[in-house]
Amino acid sequence: MKKIFIILLIFIQSCGYQPIFVIKNPENAKFNKIYQKGNEKINKIIIKELSIIEDSSNKSLDEIVFLSSINIVETSKNTQGRASSFRMEIFVELVISNSNKIIASKKFYEQFTYNNKKNKFELVQYQKQIENNLLKEIIKNINLFLNLR
Repeated sequence: MKKIFIILLIFIQSCGYQPIFVIKNPENAKFNKIYQKGNEKINKIIIKELSIIEDSSNKSLDEIVFLSSINIVETSKNTQGRASSFRMEIFVELVISNSNKIIASKKFYEQFTYNNKKNKFELVQYQKQIENNLLKEIIKNINLFLNLR
């Protein structure tokens, strides 16, 4: 019984499992220059969460550009003309270049539709929570993109 357990343990530990949401090569997170356009708050959160580092001393590294925006759109109104539902959209475009030559480019988009709340404080808190959730999803997708390039 002990032999079977030991053999099983060896197979389980050597299955080659690797987490996919971790930057495998730390060099993928270093860039010569980081440019941010659009929503500065979103860009800073993405850069912080992905641990992207600007290393201007190494000129052979690529440059990265973040173009981001967030929109909240009224999707429907009630009979009194007040908004009854909204849609939050977050858009991030990522461009990686080297010597003015684009190496990789990808657009990331997430959206969520939600109903209005009577209490405006609760609505603002709910919108912050939705924004954080959408950003987490975009960050996961960007991390996958950076690992696969």
